[in-house]
Amino acid sequence: MGSYRDRLQIIADILFIAKGRARKTKIMYQANLSYRLLCRYLDEVLDANLVKFEDDDCYVLTRKGKEFLTKHEEYSKRCRSLEQHLNHVNNEKDALESMCQTTGSKNRYLSARSRNRESR
Repeated sequence: MGSYRDRLQIIADILFIAKGRARKTKIMYQANLSYRLLCRYLDEVLDANLVKFEDDDCYVLTRKGKEFLTKHEEYSKRCRSLEQHLNHVNNEKDALESMCQTTGSKNRYLSARSRNRESR
């Protein structure tokens, strides 16, 4: 993956897995969570009514959970777009910075100036 997931991404991962009815073990492995973190996040999504627990030991996505997933996907797309735009802006800044770097011409200018002063 390359970067750490934030809280919202972990919740979205859990909800995506629960979309197809899932038991605790399946969620834990597919969301790549420790048991301790799994319990913490499952409590959170249950309390928020994003998933419900059914009699056959399965977690199922609620309507509110489906809405969360839809909104999270839109949010993620906007974040990726902004990140790409910011990378582009930073690349432009780097290009401008590199144009301002001296390549010795400043030194040549200063030594020519000092030679002119000495000859006066």
